[in-house]
Amino acid sequence: MGPLMHAQANILVVDDSPENLQVISAVLKQDYRVKVAINGERALALATAAEPPDLILLDVMMPGMDGYEVCARLKQNPVTARIPVLFVSSRDDEEDEARGLSLGAIDYIVKPIRPSIVQARVRNHIELKRSRDLLEQLTTQDHLTGISNRRRFDDSLVQEWQRAARTKTPVSLIAVDIDHFKAYNDHYGHPGGDQCLMEVARALAACVTRPTDLVARCGGEEFGCLLPSTDHIGASRLAEKMRAAIEALGLEHAQSSTHRHVTISLGVSTAIPQADEPAQALVDLADAALYEAKGAGRNAFVARSR
Repeated sequence: MGPLMHAQANILVVDDSPENLQVISAVLKQDYRVKVAINGERALALATAAEPPDLILLDVMMPGMDGYEVCARLKQNPVTARIPVLFVSSRDDEEDEARGLSLGAIDYIVKPIRPSIVQARVRNHIELKRSRDLLEQLTTQDHLTGISNRRRFDDSLVQEWQRAARTKTPVSLIAVDIDHFKAYNDHYGHPGGDQCLMEVARALAACVTRPTDLVARCGGEEFGCLLPSTDHIGASRLAEKMRAAIEALGLEHAQSSTHRHVTISLGVSTAIPQADEPAQALVDLADAALYEAKGAGRNAFVARSR
């Protein structure tokens, strides 16, 4: 692929030397959008910004927070864990390189900078990242609605449950069902049902704002929303926001005994995981709350925490 194929890729260059930043930026700025950081704190801030980098070139030897610590923090944060990191160092030592790779870096470039080598390494890793991103999207995206699928949801649930168990922080889950969806499908036909699912999915996804929050279609008319580091108050607020957003769509539902428009019922669960407790416990709690919401007349949420 030529340089034009990479014009939109974002590269973050981290180095405490303004001269080094200038040299590396000059090598890359013709083909990529380049941002720079002169210390680890600024690097972490830019990595979690609204437009995260596709690749990070990270100096090893920096005062304060060195490159190894920056890399470790990037890999510990689910928002930045998948951003490829290339270490850049003046130390051509096998032990240093091995340490960098063991922390999750994908490559190690030795100073002084050789422009053609840097360009080739960056180009190759950008291509690899785009291939991985495309493959992940194909395997974790619901084909109808475009939001995450059950596989992505299940994987993320286990990951966030384990993280919450380590950090002793709450994690919340919202189980969502479209009310009387079978009757909707029977009346409006499957094309109408598909359109309804797409609009509901879009509205639910628009309700979350944090990059760690996940909305997924879990099957049929069932959706799930995973909320790391969220207590029952925050989860309940989001559940009501979702309920109101779907009602506000105003999608006609002539066969609903709940409302003349499409509505949803929601079950909210919040827990701080106990040691060796399965993530299914959070799902069971949300399902029980959802069952209560349906029994109470639908178009509502019920929240349960422990």
